[in-house]
Amino acid sequence: MGALLAFGLVTACGAEDGAASASRSSETAPSAAATASGATEPPGAESTPRDEGGAGSTSPGTKPPRDGGGSPVASTRCHTSELRASVGRDDPGAGQRNFPVVLTNASAHTCTLRGYPGAAFVDTAGEQLGPDPRRTAGSPRTLSLAPGRSAWAGLSFSSPEITEARTATPAALLVTPPDERGPLRVVWNAGEVPVGGNASSVVLTVLEPGTGP
Repeated sequence: MGALLAFGLVTACGAEDGAASASRSSETAPSAAATASGATEPPGAESTPRDEGGAGSTSPGTKPPRDGGGSPVASTRCHTSELRASVGRDDPGAGQRNFPVVLTNASAHTCTLRGYPGAAFVDTAGEQLGPDPRRTAGSPRTLSLAPGRSAWAGLSFSSPEITEARTATPAALLVTPPDERGPLRVVWNAGEVPVGGNASSVVLTVLEPGTGP
């Protein structure tokens, strides 16, 4: 997972490369850290999970899923309250630490995700640590998640041990689904992350179906 905390809060739409885009999970949504602290404009982003045999994807021209009787099954955008967030195991490589940030459909109906999730490291007081992640270039697509299925985005950063970046140990990672304002809080147990200085960029990829590489 060489690209994750460079793998790793609110609309999903189009790939962007730049610090400003990484902080928004929808192009109009606020950041997770800001939401948690009561601000009205929290950062957000979108991501795209890998296919794990469960999360499907749809694109323009794709036929909608159908029920047993052949009728189209309505699906709506996944809301924060319908999702569960988690962070997968680090897959280090080439001086990088890479984590899959996973969003799982915890509801009883199919819903969709598209773009980049929002992501922000926070301390025990809920204050954001470091800038919002930078989005990598990508091709967002609409992912249809049946109940229990997942999508993931890569969060990556250079290993603090080999850089001169200023670091901090987060209490949690706030993850905001695309187009949503409310973040999901995931306890962070993976140690220090870069928050300033040289080589301090955290990178986030577009969502793909599945739970990671």
